Amino acid sequence: MNTWNDPAGGFHPASAPDYLPRPRLAELQLKRLRAIVGRAYAKVPFFRNRLEERGLTPDCILRLEDIAKLPFTLKTDLRDTYPFGLFASPMEEIVRLHASSGTTGKPIVVAYTEADLEVWKQVMVRAFACYGLHRGDVIQNAYGYGLFTGGLGAHYGAEALGATVIPISGGNTERQLMVMQDFGATAICCTPSYFLHLVERAKEMNIDFSNMRVGVFGAEPWSEAMRRRIQEDTGIKGYDIYGLSEIIGPGVGAECVEQAGLHIFEDHFYPEIIDPGTGEVLPEGTEGELVLTTLSKQAMPMIRYRTRDVTTLVSEPCACGRTLRR
Repeated sequence: MNTWNDPAGGFHPASAPDYLPRPRLAELQLKRLRAIVGRAYAKVPFFRNRLEERGLTPDCILRLEDIAKLPFTLKTDLRDTYPFGLFASPMEEIVRLHASSGTTGKPIVVAYTEADLEVWKQVMVRAFACYGLHRGDVIQNAYGYGLFTGGLGAHYGAEALGATVIPISGGNTERQLMVMQDFGATAICCTPSYFLHLVERAKEMNIDFSNMRVGVFGAEPWSEAMRRRIQEDTGIKGYDIYGLSEIIGPGVGAECVEQAGLHIFEDHFYPEIIDPGTGEVLPEGTEGELVLTTLSKQAMPMIRYRTRDVTTLVSEPCACGRTLRR
């Protein structure tokens, strides 16, 4: 039982890891980084060979800054080792597999142990809490279920939050709108483009969104103009959620009610910003490519995974009180 969950399943945001003092968070990150690098070195020949080519061992990690010594992991590495070449756990410990669509070649396969699924559930609970959702909310989950990580990631997180989940999955727009009204959905999870489609169809059917207050939108890029349109047309507040299947799925980062950037759940996912041309780590506040390292992923650790997403890291305190960088 986590200290930030009560025995009845309620969530207490103020005691969550989101609010750890930065020095304590750094201690936790270093401890987990050393452990996960050691695990990958011992159990993933691909990673061990990469380190040995550079004359490195896990003992090279003495400070958080030493992560810059480690080699990057690329999406091509996942394809080249398809399907199970990056697993750090034997198949008898793997309890779930997900995969990308594979539209540009072999799909990317990702694996989870029971402990990994627990971490995923925890970060999704924290994401929903960022949006002001809680026990008693009715969350319509219109992300796709299946090999795609979105549906099940949102589902188990919402259940663990104590909310009521409608596992409707994607598509069938008229049924979505009927269920939304009849079941009293107070929040929806889906892609922003699909929600705009729902809005247009709702206008034709003379349906409003008066009972709904939160939209959790991700799985594709969207703009501030789309957010304004969604919020003006429906009266709900639309929040961004960030994730990658290679890292864990949705729940790597989430906006809070301030909507001032995505808080990275960096007790589990360590962020760096690099120059995409040279690979050098850039000073905080400089725009560059986001690199993520999983600090607790057992089945398939990702060390310095190059996301190809361009952003900046912001460490100034957020008005919501979270100490996590955005």
